[in-house]
Amino acid sequence: MTHIKNIKGHDYTLYERDTYPPAEAQERSKQFWDWMDTRRTVRDFSDKPVPKELIENLVMTASSAPSGAHKQPWTFCCISDAKIKSEIRKAAEKEEYDSYNGRMSERWLKDLQPLGTDWHKPFLEIAPWLIIVFKKAYELDAEGNKANNYYVNESVGLAAGFLLSAIHHAGLVALTHTPSPMNFLTKILKRPENERPFLLLPVGYPADEVYVPKLTRKPLEEVAVFYE
Repeated sequence: MTHIKNIKGHDYTLYERDTYPPAEAQERSKQFWDWMDTRRTVRDFSDKPVPKELIENLVMTASSAPSGAHKQPWTFCCISDAKIKSEIRKAAEKEEYDSYNGRMSERWLKDLQPLGTDWHKPFLEIAPWLIIVFKKAYELDAEGNKANNYYVNESVGLAAGFLLSAIHHAGLVALTHTPSPMNFLTKILKRPENERPFLLLPVGYPADEVYVPKLTRKPLEEVAVFYE
């Protein structure tokens, strides 16, 4: 039975979910941390097909993220069309070539060396899906009228985090790709004027054999400060 209560002229639904005793909650949090700590950025994809329905579920999980005033200021463009992927790769590699050959500082290039990256981006065609996250700077109705969105970058960043977690949960891998500038994505995908490209994610299964940089994440004392 759904419980609805009117509060100050607006309908509210009763929020119900499971909670856990402290010891169980601690164990669950540790298990989730250990599992999420296995997530890695992958550049070697299999071309094994991924069902559209799976991608739809990932997108809806991402779209469950909190957003300023519940405006949900995002659009997820999901691409499996080989021609469009090829066009995106060509444009992205052009921008990346310019970045690696003049735009990036020497310090930036040095910091990237352990990751083995360069301007070649074959994964943009190999991965069965590209999910491109667009942020909506403002709302735009059919008549061209504008309406405000709030905390757009924060909201879309949260949705992207949900999306990465959902991808990991489904046994897939992804790469957070941010060619700069990314305006070519707006043009290729013919997105409206109120949308800006935020993140490009190749998504799929990992190749049969994948090696990733041997990295360590910062320990708790370097990422958190507790005030007790």
